[in-house]
Amino acid sequence: MRARASGGGRFIHASRADGIIAAGPGRSAQRGFTLLEILLATALLAAGLALAFATLRAATATAQRGEALSQRSERVRAVEGFLRRRIASALPVGFATKPDTGEQIRFIGEPERMRFVADLPDYLGRGGPHLHDVQLLGDGDRARLAVSFTMVAGAQPQPERRPRPPETLAREIAQVRFRYRGLDADHQLGEWQDAWEAQAQLPLQVSIEILDADGTRWPTLVVALPQAGLDAGGGLFQ
Repeated sequence: MRARASGGGRFIHASRADGIIAAGPGRSAQRGFTLLEILLATALLAAGLALAFATLRAATATAQRGEALSQRSERVRAVEGFLRRRIASALPVGFATKPDTGEQIRFIGEPERMRFVADLPDYLGRGGPHLHDVQLLGDGDRARLAVSFTMVAGAQPQPERRPRPPETLAREIAQVRFRYRGLDADHQLGEWQDAWEAQAQLPLQVSIEILDADGTRWPTLVVALPQAGLDAGGGLFQ
């Protein structure tokens, strides 16, 4: 067995001839963490977890906002597409008669309501000409934009025995504004009107402005009526 001493005479370790090394009474090679190091590591871990949770919350909120925006955009596109198709398909067909003149009424346009006749697609009912009544129902934030359909025959509405309630197009609507445009006295495109006075004929254009209850304004929708200027027999109005 061989032994080796340090410079100061302290015994470090001994080695035997069989190759087994015995540990001596020298200083241990392992060292534990101090309390300060443990506290620092805990603080760093807590800060990392807080940052991770904040990032996760921000990502979740962003995803939720994106989904809400996507749903709103899809709703706006659906409602605008429906209104554009229905208004553009308006026909110069009478659905009422003025009692004083006997003149047929083919279009009634008001700031928050309009009525006209158009062929109803089969997927919405039995098809054929139907009176379309588009209006804002209710007050305040609970108002809704709705449409109802009534069959027209002989220039008169033919209500069903069990009429269906108006179909809701959009909820939580604060304001709806319908405006109408036709030719002026010089046969030029006139100014926008809040009410359509020439009820015996269709306007050339209809403008729709919608404001949500949360203050979000929809893009203004302008629809041209291809059948404007034609009477029920296919000729021009005089």
